[in-house]
Amino acid sequence: MRFLADMDRTMLAAVLKQLGRPLEIEERPRPAFGDEEALIQVMACGTDGTDLKIVDGFGYSPELPAILGHEVAGVVAEVGERVTRVKPGDRVVVYNFSTCGRCRMCRTHREQLCPHMTGVLGAKDRGGHAEYLAIPARQLVPLPENIPWPEAAVLADARITALHAVDRAGVGLNDRIVIFGAGGVGLSAIQISKLAGASVLAVDRVAEKTDFAVRMGADIAIDSTRTDVQEAVREFTRGEGADGVIDCVGVEETLAAGVDVLRPGGRLTVVGYTPETYGLNGKRLAQNELEIVGTRCGRLQDLVGAVRLLAENKLKPLVTHPYPLEEINRAMADLRGGRVLGRAVLLTPAGREAMGQTPTPSSGS
Repeated sequence: MRFLADMDRTMLAAVLKQLGRPLEIEERPRPAFGDEEALIQVMACGTDGTDLKIVDGFGYSPELPAILGHEVAGVVAEVGERVTRVKPGDRVVVYNFSTCGRCRMCRTHREQLCPHMTGVLGAKDRGGHAEYLAIPARQLVPLPENIPWPEAAVLADARITALHAVDRAGVGLNDRIVIFGAGGVGLSAIQISKLAGASVLAVDRVAEKTDFAVRMGADIAIDSTRTDVQEAVREFTRGEGADGVIDCVGVEETLAAGVDVLRPGGRLTVVGYTPETYGLNGKRLAQNELEIVGTRCGRLQDLVGAVRLLAENKLKPLVTHPYPLEEINRAMADLRGGRVLGRAVLLTPAGREAMGQTPTPSSGS
């Protein structure tokens, strides 16, 4: 594998130039990096529903043209003069948020809620759907050698989002948890809830995904187009209701169902979101002392924890659809069409070479 000394200063990148349109693959200058930053040679970067939302003009609104991509794993290529925590050649995974490090949220380990963020990877100022990424070195987490590049990339969102959601949900030993949505985050939440000692019922609308959810550890998985969710939960909990619901979909139908299946004192944790707004049954909320909490991605410590769980082989592989970076539009079309069973990851030419694949000819590879 060749680093900067052996190559020119351009890179291949997937660029969003117009909302609602396919991304364009083009050569771009490699990003400059500051004294406290590192230049990362990207090996793998995930793509998911957040990218689809951005392309559709919902959620984050990056200044166009923009490079998306927020699930990044790679190798440190160069470092700024004041960087001491990493060195060239280190394997790393990148935390999403560039935060101030000084506010109340940052000081209480809730940095993903920092009101003074200077950047959100792949959404505001820079992204990983490219061969190189410049990023503050404090956002880099060491990556053990036994974690392959595709699985390393999805640690940065799917895994830490699930880990943080399970923590926010308060999942514990012998809890009975219902998880709506068997995509990458939902599948990870299933595994982490099981590690916490809970029983899990997974709900999706695609039979293939419910089958996969069982293979990933769910005790029961149902297709909500064929099975009544409330009846299934009643049977699963012996009529008591769920201790917790983790909603990775976030539409009115799933949120309403989540409230309906909770036991008194239960907690609904909202992970997924859409442009929809929704009304909830206030009487049921009040008289049953139900809790509804939101959860945003994860904390830096969640990324460290997720790396450890995967390195210790406590999590099953999540990536089912690897693509060359150059085929990002096919990957996004498969995502939009519901054809990705687990998680989709884009491999750069260097990432494919590192995994023993023949890289597609491109600039600098």
